[in-house]
Amino acid sequence: MMIPSLLHRFKIQAGIFGVLVCLIGVFMLLSPETFLSSRIYISFGSTIPFVAILALGLTFLVIAGEMDMSFPSVMAIAGLTFTDVFLVTQNPFLGIIAALLVGGLAGWINGLLVVKVGVPSIIATIGTQFFWRGLSTLLASGLARNIVPVRETLLHHILVGRIGGLIPAQALWCLGIAGGLALMLNRHVLGDHVLFIGDDIHTAHLMGINTDNVRMLLFVFMGTVSALVSVMVCLEMANWWPTQGEGYLLLVFASIFIGGTSVFGGEGTVFGTFIGAIIIGIIEAGIISAGLSGFWTRLVYGLIIVISVSVYARLMNIRRALH
Repeated sequence: MMIPSLLHRFKIQAGIFGVLVCLIGVFMLLSPETFLSSRIYISFGSTIPFVAILALGLTFLVIAGEMDMSFPSVMAIAGLTFTDVFLVTQNPFLGIIAALLVGGLAGWINGLLVVKVGVPSIIATIGTQFFWRGLSTLLASGLARNIVPVRETLLHHILVGRIGGLIPAQALWCLGIAGGLALMLNRHVLGDHVLFIGDDIHTAHLMGINTDNVRMLLFVFMGTVSALVSVMVCLEMANWWPTQGEGYLLLVFASIFIGGTSVFGGEGTVFGTFIGAIIIGIIEAGIISAGLSGFWTRLVYGLIIVISVSVYARLMNIRRALH
């Protein structure tokens, strides 16, 4: 078994954190008026958590050797559920419960297709991605939903309000979720099971791990996380759009892979994904502040994914050769 050692994980985490520090330093030199101001970091605190929470949830699936390409569309159907329930009942708590149930159901369907039917996860979730996006657009007749009154509700203040008038609540939720998931991955038996499954699912099964249940749980968890983030986005923007969730796929995968999670499974850290999401979140602002066109951002994101996956693949081949 090639479960990564604590020293190996620490080296990866230290390296990723070093990249973040260097990146911020470069941006401070190139655009001091922006990156030496507190306002940009408050802005980051309102946007980066959405990508980070999605990436943290998906990290567990990738470590287990699975993929979920459907979460942007799950965000769309869950967000529509939240807004419609709120508009009918004027109760945002009923809306978020309904949205989380829909997200969990979508994840359960993904798990059913992958674990029970045997469809490769990347194929199954591409199919469900089209299904949920089409269903949400059909149910909404392609029209957006305005929910401005939600800004006066308690749920808005709890999930996306401003603590002390400055700190976005979603940033604190993101930190709490990251801390809880880090403990789960490194200090809970479920985390060990996820790592063993990603390293070698057949050996994990022989060790007595219920691999089917763990994988089903991870798909349901990702669907629920997608729904939670979608509700947060609806609350932050006081709107729902048929395109909700689009644009997150590239950012989330870039965050995961630059954070050190292996595309081959069996290796990854919550801390690495968290820092990766911050790196991805500040790149666009840094590029624009440096005077370059915003069109550079997708090129940079694509390079990050290709380079990070290639580097970790090369490192894994070296480690296998040494063993």
